[in-house]
Amino acid sequence: MLSFLFLLLIAIISVPAWAQEQPSGRPDEVNESVTVTTAIPPIPLSESNRSVMVLDTREQPLLFNNVTDYLRQDTTVNLQSRAPSGVQADLSIRGTTFEQSLVLLNGLRINDPETAHLNLDIPVPLDALSRVEVLHGSGSTFYGSDAIGGAVNLITERPPAEPRLSLIAKSGAGNYGSLENHLRADLSTRLFSEQITGSRDTSNGFMPDRNYSSNALSSETWLSVLKPGTTDILLAGSDRPYGANQFYGNYDSWERTKGWFAALQQQVGQRTSASFAYRRHTDLFVLLLDRPNYYRNNHITSAWQAALRRADPIGSNTTLSYGLEANGDSIHSSNLGIHARNQGAGYANLSLRALGRFSLSLGAREQVFSGGDSVFSPNVAAAYTLTSTVRLRASVGHGYRLPTYLDLYYADPATIGNPNLKPESSWSYEGGVDWTPASGLLTVSATGFSLRQKNGIDYSKDALSDPWQAVNVANFAYSGAEANVRFRLPRAQQLQMGYTAVQAGSPPKGLISEYAFNYAAQSALIAWSGQLPAQIVARSQLAVIQKTMQSPYPLWDISMARDTGRLRPYVRVLNLTDTAYQEIPGVPVQGRTIMAGMQLNWRRNR
Repeated sequence: MLSFLFLLLIAIISVPAWAQEQPSGRPDEVNESVTVTTAIPPIPLSESNRSVMVLDTREQPLLFNNVTDYLRQDTTVNLQSRAPSGVQADLSIRGTTFEQSLVLLNGLRINDPETAHLNLDIPVPLDALSRVEVLHGSGSTFYGSDAIGGAVNLITERPPAEPRLSLIAKSGAGNYGSLENHLRADLSTRLFSEQITGSRDTSNGFMPDRNYSSNALSSETWLSVLKPGTTDILLAGSDRPYGANQFYGNYDSWERTKGWFAALQQQVGQRTSASFAYRRHTDLFVLLLDRPNYYRNNHITSAWQAALRRADPIGSNTTLSYGLEANGDSIHSSNLGIHARNQGAGYANLSLRALGRFSLSLGAREQVFSGGDSVFSPNVAAAYTLTSTVRLRASVGHGYRLPTYLDLYYADPATIGNPNLKPESSWSYEGGVDWTPASGLLTVSATGFSLRQKNGIDYSKDALSDPWQAVNVANFAYSGAEANVRFRLPRAQQLQMGYTAVQAGSPPKGLISEYAFNYAAQSALIAWSGQLPAQIVARSQLAVIQKTMQSPYPLWDISMARDTGRLRPYVRVLNLTDTAYQEIPGVPVQGRTIMAGMQLNWRRNR
């Protein structure tokens, strides 16, 4: 604990002293708004009375290169990365396992039914996104299976409606033979908008058989010619071959994933939206690179989903959101066999925003699975405005998760699935306070939370020589606290401090666990960003992370770029201190990485 606090103290000292200057004058006001899209969400975040973090991916785009870079700003999110640039990374929230967090794209599920190891194998490039919303705590009432620890929603945005053509191209290089090339082209008219994005990130690797090539391409079209609302058509694909040395044991493995995603969302007036999406994903795994025919797996999954959602105002301060959803998935695998399943759901949420000083949200979902089983997931969230600057909030909600196909059917000498697994279920509780002084320069948010699980799925064994076996563990319990502080400083500067601590109950006596107890027990962050002379924006972020049964380690990133002009140079230094660490036990991560390049910005108004 003392070493953890010492590292955090270093982080605080590292903030530039001049960032704390307080010259006279008030900084420019920051207007936070959420753009209306063609999708009607199950509940707007502004009405959720929950702990939520919103990350703007268009604010300082040259200072980040992928979604995981943005997610590292949220200390409740535990990222277990095997390689950079979207190559196999696991995501978990509030100490839960990586299988218990849901990833969405414009409110549509992109979790992979084969294995949750691939949930951040995102089909669209980062440049296609406008923001990332992270819901802390159970979200199954709104989004269904997997949202036990929380949900991450990746959101795209229609280009401005005024007629114009714009092009943004970025190219950079760095150590380990790293190259990055990104492109975004926007075409807008009054009735039609088109956005094409592409990215290619490659590296020779920092050790043998750790090279990667991360490629993604997307096209999104918005049409306003069909009444009574906007049509949104998204087509995307990704291809990510990579060396998997040490990923699954002491083997020089190789893997290649490919993904295809298509979505159609139709706005029907201001209150209703209809959505349909299809996702196909392939995963080719070779155990030994020099003997590819010795052992290999080829998994092909497909998934579809449809939703009809509506939000009706009831009076001036009350909204009823409701909808019907259906989805199904299947797998054709050389190891897991051929399987399929379907499910459907209905949900409703009543949001009362102004009952005097109170606001209240009441939600429920009924999910029905193929075979006739069902699960009921309610959620209650409330807030009370104690003073003009202090707001109290609390919530309780139910969550659940279906086993992945790998959980059910996988088999090799080291790992055995279990076709008799039961779905996980949980109850999530939280209470918090938000403080925003009248000046608006400071916001403070603190939340305490508790999670109680039944039939939690873990891979475990009784002796080190035994294979890992997928099992239902009777009860898991997590509790903890999170806090986030933001200061707005002069000259468009901002200082952020975050901290999350999680404590899990002890595992059953004699049980050796693979995943359930490998979480970030403590995570702290301090980050500064601001405007420097010569139209330069800069960011410094120091995170200190302590996994269970491990010593804490620091990760210090620094980046800067020119934020105006047609040509915009940039440089990013990741892991400045060259820390040797492992986010997943047994899988080393590359050390100090330096990337530098140039971005071309061109726009023509029509």
